[in-house]
Amino acid sequence: MTRSFPVPDRPWVLQMRWLELCFMHWAVDADVVARALPDGVTLDTWDGRAYLGVVPFRMEGIHPRFTFDVPGLSAFPELNLRTYVTVNGVPGVWFFSLDAAQKIGVRLARTFFHLPYMDARMWTRREGDVIAYASARTHVGAPPARFGAAYRPVGEVFTARPGSLEDWLTSRYALFSADGRGRVFRGDIHHGPWPLQGAEATLGVNTMAEQIGVRLEGEPHLLYSERLDVHAWPIVRA
Repeated sequence: MTRSFPVPDRPWVLQMRWLELCFMHWAVDADVVARALPDGVTLDTWDGRAYLGVVPFRMEGIHPRFTFDVPGLSAFPELNLRTYVTVNGVPGVWFFSLDAAQKIGVRLARTFFHLPYMDARMWTRREGDVIAYASARTHVGAPPARFGAAYRPVGEVFTARPGSLEDWLTSRYALFSADGRGRVFRGDIHHGPWPLQGAEATLGVNTMAEQIGVRLEGEPHLLYSERLDVHAWPIVRA
């Protein structure tokens, strides 16, 4: 999906790197996912089907503009449950949860971006081209969620063809969130084209979508990306 709206004309405020990322997507019933979205947020579908993505990766180099990495704060594993939406015609990502192994980062993101970050106990290790990844949510008052998998890239690096499913799933330059009063916010990001590969994965436990009443079954659509450098802007009312 080529960018359909301009990069913000104000300065970005946050930079980061996403590493060893695996897109694991399942096509699911659109009505079930739509019921889990707040007013003002419209489900985006592909051929009438909604997609839920479970996305394990590592974050590094996270710091505000004109500052430097802070040991213990600027690198941690993260695990997302996401779907695809539009708000006022702008396509983007809706996160049902973002589990992370960084307590301060979780609280900053919940406060300043209204994103549903959750505390989790997480572990990841790489051996050759295989990434082993495990997560168990520990956030007080949140629904339980666990994930365990091993995955690896296969094939040559490619850029998704415009108009393809791979492009639709990955080329999203806005995220949306809502505060406790139901007000919807938009956060812009920008990055170069995703360097994608095919992927293979062995899934152990995966209860990430049970928080919205969905059990993810069957073989997912898999994509891998080794690294993406990202800039982010402050959120604004959508």
